[in-house]
Amino acid sequence: MQKNGLKTIKIVVFIVIVGLLVWFLGVSPMLTFRKNEKTLEDAARRYYELNQEQLPTGQRMKTLSLNTLYKKSYLKEDFKAPYTNGLCSLEKSWVKVRRENGEYKYYVYLDCGVLKSSVDHTGPQIKLKGNTDIQLNVGDEYKDPGIKSVVDDSDGKMDPETAVTVKGEVKTENPGTYEIKYTAVDSFNNKTEVVRTVKVVKVISSLVKNDLKDAKNYKGSPTNNFVRLSNMYFRIFGLDDKDNVILVADEDVANVNFPKIEQWIDEVYLPHFTEEAKKLLVKTKFCNMTVSEKDLKTTKCNSYTKERYAYIPSVIHVNLSLGEDGNSFMKPRTMSWVSGAKDSKKAYVTRDIFFGDEFGQDFYLDDAMFNYGVRPMIVLKGDTLVVAGDGSSSNPYSFGETKKAKGGTLLNTRYPGEYIESNGYIWRIMEVESDGTTKVLSEDTLGNLGSRPKFSSEDEEEDITYDPKKKDSYAYKINNKSSSYIDVNIFATHEIKVPVYKKDIVYGEATKYNSYKVKLSAPSMYDMFSAQPYRLSKNTHSYWLSDTTTSKDRVAGAITDIGVPINRDVPPYYDYGARVVGYLKKGTVISNGKGTFDSPYKLK
Repeated sequence: MQKNGLKTIKIVVFIVIVGLLVWFLGVSPMLTFRKNEKTLEDAARRYYELNQEQLPTGQRMKTLSLNTLYKKSYLKEDFKAPYTNGLCSLEKSWVKVRRENGEYKYYVYLDCGVLKSSVDHTGPQIKLKGNTDIQLNVGDEYKDPGIKSVVDDSDGKMDPETAVTVKGEVKTENPGTYEIKYTAVDSFNNKTEVVRTVKVVKVISSLVKNDLKDAKNYKGSPTNNFVRLSNMYFRIFGLDDKDNVILVADEDVANVNFPKIEQWIDEVYLPHFTEEAKKLLVKTKFCNMTVSEKDLKTTKCNSYTKERYAYIPSVIHVNLSLGEDGNSFMKPRTMSWVSGAKDSKKAYVTRDIFFGDEFGQDFYLDDAMFNYGVRPMIVLKGDTLVVAGDGSSSNPYSFGETKKAKGGTLLNTRYPGEYIESNGYIWRIMEVESDGTTKVLSEDTLGNLGSRPKFSSEDEEEDITYDPKKKDSYAYKINNKSSSYIDVNIFATHEIKVPVYKKDIVYGEATKYNSYKVKLSAPSMYDMFSAQPYRLSKNTHSYWLSDTTTSKDRVAGAITDIGVPINRDVPPYYDYGARVVGYLKKGTVISNGKGTFDSPYKLK
């Protein structure tokens, strides 16, 4: 009997506990919620009793937010969300009213966390045809894919033609991001907005293809195929079979012996590309076949390199680029190598005009071990987006892989190839050194048109080895007499290593390096940007290089005023100007500018 009584008590206690839980967790919060719904409706009714002019007319619906009723003091106590100390949503909670059958009907929606009113509070569901993100090329036609369906909780299926308002315009002639907004409102005045984003871009391959039409490459002297990539300037040659874009450097970057070009490109040239720019390059096989002198007009290639990121243009490229007048953007003002050697000892160079016996020719055959210009050729991914530029010389296509520096930026955070202005000269960044100094090279020689200093090594009996300690040498004069033309105090004293060769100046074959501490020096034959600068003007000037040999034939590196490197002995009476290399101090700060040739960085 006692056991049965105890069991009954336990059952009763359990029922009571469950009942209390149901009450406190379910019934009581719901009763409070319903009471708050009624309180909200009553507040809205009082509002309109005192503001009857704001009641909607016709079939229109008017909405009052919970927040508005609080602000206007029609409600005083907060509506709290159950199970938390949080408040019901002031903006999402509302009362809507409209006239139905001659009377005003009120609809209440209260959003209190887990508890929400059952009245329709969401706008129609809009489903679009096609993608919500579309990308078009400049000049493409945009045709809106349209609306698939519009469905509402209360109104059911709605006619897209009448239920949706479409706003927005896509101007495919102008690059940019455009939005098309689709808006639908149901009978409860719940609104939904869906956005389709249309991005109009310049894809480099599409621009080239549209410009070339049925051709595969540019010819003659085009004015709209200029590119700036990794702070270096290029011309667009054309498209490959995969619609990638073939670029060729717009200037000789350095002067290198023909058999050493691949090595120099891999060791010096490619490392100067920014990491972002490298991601835009495509490996390819470049034309590199043996060409006899009688076959120099050929336009067919029968031999290629292994896949590489860069090489030099071929005889084929030059021939394909010739205009009707024989001119070509592939023929530079300087002497520049083309691939397609005659044999292991002889190779071809090209330039815009030859003199003497080679006048009127497109190519000139010379010793492969001479140092002539290198204008690398690369291949750019065809789907690369153009972010600026129109392809002109003053506004080349660019791809956003480098950003210009802001005022106050340290110069030693910048990139090779960028330009600065100081002392009235344009300089180009060559390297940023590990000690924080920035190695720069003047674009032009020291002085002005009426005063171009010439330097020479005056001792006729000794060799001409580059030595800034020898007072009668051009090396000493460059380091010690340049202060007449520029403020040398902006440069740090820096240790340089000067290559010395045994007989000929050959890339990678220096027999030793002499170290000197200087502020200014001449560039090496194989330094980036050490070839005669094309962008400065056609009135460039001769200058010394630091490469020398121990040969008694006085072999030294220099560039003539027509851009031809000196490859043999230098007579005692030869003198040249100075494009100087210096190391700007690590605290050097940029004030303004874009880092381009036309808008170089100014220094504080």
